[in-house]
Amino acid sequence: MTNAGDRWSDGPLGDILVVDLTRALAGPHAAMMLGDLGARVIKVETPGSGDDTRGWGPPFVGPEHDISTYFLSCNRNKESIALDLKSDSGRAALTELIRRSDVLLENFRPGVLARLGFSIEQLAELNPGLVVLSISGFGSDGPEGGRAGYDQIAQGEAGLMSVTGPDAATPTKVGVPIGDLLAGMYGAYGVLAKLHERATTGRGGLVGTSLLASIVGVHAFQGTRWTVAGEIPVGEGPHHPSICPYGLFHAADGIVQIAVGSQGLWATFAPAFGLPLDAPGFATNGDRVRNSDAVKAAVEAAFSRYTTADLLAKLNAIGVPSGQVKNMQQVYEWDQTRSQGLLIEVDHPVLGPVELPGPPLRFWGADGAEWHREHASPPTLGQHTDDVLAWLGVQA
Repeated sequence: MTNAGDRWSDGPLGDILVVDLTRALAGPHAAMMLGDLGARVIKVETPGSGDDTRGWGPPFVGPEHDISTYFLSCNRNKESIALDLKSDSGRAALTELIRRSDVLLENFRPGVLARLGFSIEQLAELNPGLVVLSISGFGSDGPEGGRAGYDQIAQGEAGLMSVTGPDAATPTKVGVPIGDLLAGMYGAYGVLAKLHERATTGRGGLVGTSLLASIVGVHAFQGTRWTVAGEIPVGEGPHHPSICPYGLFHAADGIVQIAVGSQGLWATFAPAFGLPLDAPGFATNGDRVRNSDAVKAAVEAAFSRYTTADLLAKLNAIGVPSGQVKNMQQVYEWDQTRSQGLLIEVDHPVLGPVELPGPPLRFWGADGAEWHREHASPPTLGQHTDDVLAWLGVQA
């Protein structure tokens, strides 16, 4: 464990040292979240090839067109060391790093870490206070425990694709690897809980999650539609299955989205656009959901008389939540995005200054001052090997 006086930053996790053995996205995202909070994150990569995502593209950028923008998305605020964990020297270096660490993250297939000499029992012997996060595809036990998992496979198996898309016949994946990202988020959340417990007990332990668990964990009302009501949800396109009108509609020159999420909003919205407030099929939210085709057609007809700009202005004036459907360029050029610290600049050792999506959390102290982390660029492969090994006092 780190010494009581060690602080890597002034952030909430400034005294926490993380060893990141993960690759691809779920584990690296969890490690990045901890790094964003000020932890020192040392990413252990395979010499020569590194994290799988270093080869995922295009797009690739840089003078040799060999830097993956995918890798850049999930590895800020980390150091990279290259260790051959099948060699004695590599395992010796990792052993010393584990002795000093607070958290270890791994997403090997079950049994791989143990075969390398780092089973959960051996990790606990090396460092009784170590918190271990293990992320798998479908769980480490159960009838399909140990099954390999990639995000889109998990989105399908965990039901998410069945409720995403235009209709039941067109299951659609989410536009980002949401199972990986959720597993990383749940994993970081579990690590923080275990670190809090360790402050009382002095003992670490194991935290486990999976792509399957993370997706089922966010089924929300779609899950209870089956578990309680016995309904099997299906994809319904850009409209809400339980609230109406709530979704995407067409103006004269483009598209807008609205969320008439309460009866009070309906009472404001309907007369403003000449819709029948209390007519059969329109009076209550339940009526409107059951009569959704007619309601949506009426809204479309009303909106067709407005330009997008005029429609959004009117919706805003009457207090009905609404918005555009922006592309990525529009999002990152939006002043509101930038005002929230959601775009950061880092100095990459090859690319120079580059902008990256930033962390979603902000922190203020009791004095009202906001904490700002000095973000570090995603590292090149093995960029910090010599410095970290010198710090550990070992050779690899």
